[in-house]
Amino acid sequence: MPRPDRFTAHGGPYGAWAHEGWHGQPPWKGSPRLRLWVPVVVSFVIQVGFALWILRFAVLPQQQALLGLALALAGPLALISARRFPGPVVAVVALAATADLFLVERGGPPYIALAFAVVSAIVRGARIWAWVSVGVCWVAAMATAIVSGRADWTPGRIAATTLGILIVFGIAEGMRSRRDRVAEFRRLRREREQSEVQAERVRIARELHDVLAHSLSQINVQAGVGLHLMERQPDKAAEALASIKETSKTALDEVRAVLGALRSEGGDAPLVPEPGLDRLPALVAGVRGVDVSLDDRIDDAPKPVQLALYRIVQESLTNVTRHSGATRATVRLWADDDAFHAEIADDGSGGSSPASESGGRGLLGMRERAELLGGRLSAGPGVAGGFVVAATIPREGQK
Repeated sequence: MPRPDRFTAHGGPYGAWAHEGWHGQPPWKGSPRLRLWVPVVVSFVIQVGFALWILRFAVLPQQQALLGLALALAGPLALISARRFPGPVVAVVALAATADLFLVERGGPPYIALAFAVVSAIVRGARIWAWVSVGVCWVAAMATAIVSGRADWTPGRIAATTLGILIVFGIAEGMRSRRDRVAEFRRLRREREQSEVQAERVRIARELHDVLAHSLSQINVQAGVGLHLMERQPDKAAEALASIKETSKTALDEVRAVLGALRSEGGDAPLVPEPGLDRLPALVAGVRGVDVSLDDRIDDAPKPVQLALYRIVQESLTNVTRHSGATRATVRLWADDDAFHAEIADDGSGGSSPASESGGRGLLGMRERAELLGGRLSAGPGVAGGFVVAATIPREGQK
């Protein structure tokens, strides 16, 4: 199992855990009810069982044996409240364990309820309660034994008990450390899931914007042409209506593809092929109201690059038809040894200053597409007028 404090190839700390099919709680996290009652039952069986044996067979006075039974019961009963009050519980159990040390000469079985109380307190954040309670009680017990001259409190017994207490605290601190690592893992997993969800939302918004903005813009232009020519040139109006039908069908197919990806849990939703550079001629031919020329000199490019360049050209032509007032536009694509390039220029009135870093949603989406592939995009007035959008996507890192 991968350690929780290492970075993995999945990206970020605890990446392997998040990709091993775990859902909800990590596998070592048991039932809360089980974690509460197992210490109670185990300590009850051992401590109370031994106290009953003393009461039945030992030579201790009955009153003293009954006191031992009460102390044996005190620890397990206190552990029932360990979840809500871990600090006070460890203090009560420490006092009972200290009294138990003086009850039976040479000592009885370990007061294991104290070990459970220490672990519970430290794991649940009551570390100071545990260290102070056990420390004070142990020092007080040793001082009492020395002052009273108890012969059964030998140096070996004191050293062994001290070592046992330290081992219990070491185990508890280790469990607390592991619990903190698990909590950190969950926090990072939630952050990663939120980031992935946000990134997917942005991607879907970008796809829907590019598809709908272009298609609706063309439908709007063609509907205007159809209305204008309906009476004088019904044949032209019919062509505009046919183009509207084809454009809306293409848009619906692409929207269904996006929605299909959203609804699919197994990745097998019926999707239309992602648009590539081979669909640029049809895209250019479908533009109405502007004379667009295409010069595509990219013979081959990775699919992500083709999709990005297609969407950049699509959104640029949408902006040309909607905002520029242009009559002509040119689309040029070419590649060199280092990168793939796209340039969309028009002769309209695109503005006299470069587009802002954020721009509108369309410019922002185009810029994001280029930057996600390590490239860059610029948009602003051309040297000879009009508006120019230029994108560059490096070859390095593209597959």
